[in-house]
Order: sequence, then structure tokens, then C-alpha cells
Amino acid sequence: MFTGIITDVGEVIAVDPRAEGLRRLKIACSYEKASIVEGASIACSGVCMTVVQIGEQVGRTWFAVDAAAETLRLTTVGRWTEGSNINLERALKMGDELGGHVVAGHVDGLATLVSREDMTDMARLELRAASELTRFIATKGSVTLDGVALTVNEVAADTFSVLIIPHTLRVTTLGQLAVGDTINLEVDLMARYAARLLEAR
Repeated sequence: MFTGIITDVGEVIAVDPRAEGLRRLKIACSYEKASIVEGASIACSGVCMTVVQIGEQVGRTWFAVDAAAETLRLTTVGRWTEGSNINLERALKMGDELGGHVVAGHVDGLATLVSREDMTDMARLELRAASELTRFIATKGSVTLDGVALTVNEVAADTFSVLIIPHTLRVTTLGQLAVGDTINLEVDLMARYAARLLEAR
């Protein structure tokens, strides 16, 4: 589990296609090598991935993860290339501060940036997602975009907007977004379970 509070921005330094549609990605980060173990979970732009290798290269820690065909198809992972920047968050430990909201790292689909308004103190991003996902998004509710926990500002049909403060623009990849870009979307877990309970009735 995660909170959607980004702790580092990593860089993809190698992409290695494997058999059966698998792809191994090597990601450089600022985490201490000794703090990462094989089998650990790290959210990579919102996608919970399992560490399969750890090493150092030119004074930087790196870890490797494997992405299966389903992950490559349903998320932005399939578009990552050498040099891509990605938001990173380590898995929660008992006693950690819950600063964002509960995030599973299970991406529901993609959202496309349809407009961006840069203001003095923040940026307003308007995004479009499939209707089967936007039905779980509510004004003042929570969403996770590329691993970043955010509060929804407004919802209208198949679009929704969020306001991004300068700190978040600076320490995550959201500041690099341009109109037309697609990002990973995870809807609020509680909204999904509430909808399932209502359907079951």
C-alpha cells in the first residue's frame, strides 16, 4: 500500500525486452542501495512494481522491475523509454505517516490532459477519462495521477480537474505535463467498493 506522496523522481536508464511480452526496466533513483531489497514494492508513476535487481551505476542507485504484457497495455509503462522520468514512492511501513490517501498502486486506466492553466500560485489540470472510471470520481474526492495523491476540484461528464500546488509541480513529473499527454489513473478505493456494494444490492 502507498499514500500517493512522492519521495523521488527516478529515471529509466535501460529497457530490456524479454520473452513472453515481458519487459525489464532499470530505474535510477536517489534511494540508498542498502534500503532496497529484492521483492520490495515500489510505486513507479502509480504502478506497484516488484524489485527484481538492485545495483549502483556511476554513483547512483538503480533497481530493476519486470512489466508484464497486461501492465504494458493498460498503463503508461509500455511507453517508457531510456530517459523517461517517473514518480517513485516506497511501500508503507507500520507507523508511517498517512499524508495523502490510501493508494493500492493498481492503475485503473489512463487519463488524458485536455487543458492546463498555469496560475500564479498553482496549475489547474483538466483531464478526460473513460466513463467507466469517471463514475467513481467525485468533487472533493480523491484520485491518484501518476502516483500523486490529489483532491478533485470539479467533475463534468467524462472530465475532471485538479489544482496542483507549486511544491507538487516541482517535486513530481506533473509539472512536465502538456496537453495531449496521458497519465496513469487510480480511482479512490472507497468509491469503487461503495459502488460494488450498491450493485450487489
